[in-house]
Amino acid sequence: MRISLRKSDRTAAAMTPSNERKGFSVVEVIVAMVLLAIAVSSLAALTYSVSQSAMTATANAYRNGVLMQEVNRLEMSPYDSVPTGSTQIDVLTGPYQYRKLINIAEPTPNLVKTVQIIIVPKNIKFKPDTAAFIRTKARTSHVLCTDCVAQ
Repeated sequence: MRISLRKSDRTAAAMTPSNERKGFSVVEVIVAMVLLAIAVSSLAALTYSVSQSAMTATANAYRNGVLMQEVNRLEMSPYDSVPTGSTQIDVLTGPYQYRKLINIAEPTPNLVKTVQIIIVPKNIKFKPDTAAFIRTKARTSHVLCTDCVAQ
């Protein structure tokens, strides 16, 4: 037994209702666009969050650098050249603008000085930072002598 399909039989089989549909419907396109919009908006929020974190980290690095620079400057200065009192300096140049407050007190005259340094960023998004330390006057001018008396 031999079965043959004529051309008309093939075209009739191709015209069945299940094969008539070609392309996308409007509903499918709208659903795809909504899903794409949700994905893109979540990526945008993530990008914004990462950029804010990077800005904060950069500002913290600048603030810590400025603070450590000032601490090092005051620690390496001779005891007698560090004046007591309060100083306020505004730094408005460069990528990191800030106000530097330095408070130096001498609770034990000619022996101990307490130093407090406060760095306050001009940008209110960033937090201020403080460092405090104590300076003491050397007992002798001989650096390696531990039991010498000052002359």
